[in-house]
Amino acid sequence: MSRFDVVVCGLGAMGSAALRELSRRGLRVLGIERFTPGHDRGSSHGATRIIRLGYFEHPSYVPLLRRAYELWRELEELSGRKLLQITGIAEIGPPGGALIRGVLASVSAHALRHELLSAEELMHRFPAFRLPPQYTAVVQPDGGFLAAEPSIHTMLALAKNAGAEIRTGETIRNIEPSSTGVRIITDQARIDAGAAVIAVGPWINSLLPNLRAPLRVTRQVMAWFAPGNPELFQPGRFPVFILESRHDTHYGFPLDGDGLVKIAKHHHRDETVDPETYDRTISIADESVIRAALVEHLPGANARLATATSCLYTVAPDGDFVIDSLPGHPHVVIASPCSGHGFKFAPVIGEILADLVTRCPQRHEIGRFALKRFA
Repeated sequence: MSRFDVVVCGLGAMGSAALRELSRRGLRVLGIERFTPGHDRGSSHGATRIIRLGYFEHPSYVPLLRRAYELWRELEELSGRKLLQITGIAEIGPPGGALIRGVLASVSAHALRHELLSAEELMHRFPAFRLPPQYTAVVQPDGGFLAAEPSIHTMLALAKNAGAEIRTGETIRNIEPSSTGVRIITDQARIDAGAAVIAVGPWINSLLPNLRAPLRVTRQVMAWFAPGNPELFQPGRFPVFILESRHDTHYGFPLDGDGLVKIAKHHHRDETVDPETYDRTISIADESVIRAALVEHLPGANARLATATSCLYTVAPDGDFVIDSLPGHPHVVIASPCSGHGFKFAPVIGEILADLVTRCPQRHEIGRFALKRFA
């Protein structure tokens, strides 16, 4: 047996951020990861993740995003690695749709920089798009994307430099809270600690079977296409985008270094799966779900499929995060099943988790993410 101040279970985006924040506060911390950090079995891989300031999900996320931008830039400065690319973001859809109404509520509540463009104006600026004349676009200059796997590796490297211990290829079998701490049982050891952060993503239900939260694990697909006219999709001529249409909500990125455009459907087929046994192969049906929006709205990207991969969302019924202490065990903190939109928040969630697990005054407003909403 060994003793740590805090054990972080799972080293995806949230676990890596928590490990980094706890280690820089001088705590003796251990991070445990079943796979290799940056692996393709969870929610934190796939090359890129969107970051945006005017948040259509709810205006209350914006203060967290402002802090997240600061912390991503701090991580870049400390590591010397480029993690955040600002490209601008276009959020596009019918004026009465959830996307446009939501983003306008956020930019209004927080006086965020933005432009409101007609469909014609947007297509003139970004000619790859084909939009119905009634559509509207909100363009924000602060949007962009994060390098997914390098972000995780950077946070873990900084944590290790600050003294954190990291174990990979080790599977957590059980979590046993007590009145004085927590015992983590793995396939290799028994580990005693004063506290734990549970950041295991889609495995949270199996590790905490008595958790009273109606969480679902859903299978998602991300695809990379090789456009016939790549000039249309170059950064500067093509933004990060979110598009709400009759085909639901799709998102995508400018041309990457391999000449490919990444595009996916948010909440792909709303397919509930078991993270141990789900089908990781990409089917024609998966591809068709993404191509439906390309045919109508991005015909230049409706080209050869170069590659595709699956990932998992852990989804709450209201679409919000879950960040809270385990009921009856304040030294065990649940780390953000993020309902498919959490990666961009990772460093600020790291701060939140570190404050919770060390019982420091909480500097961020997180009441929206409490477990009691499921009572």
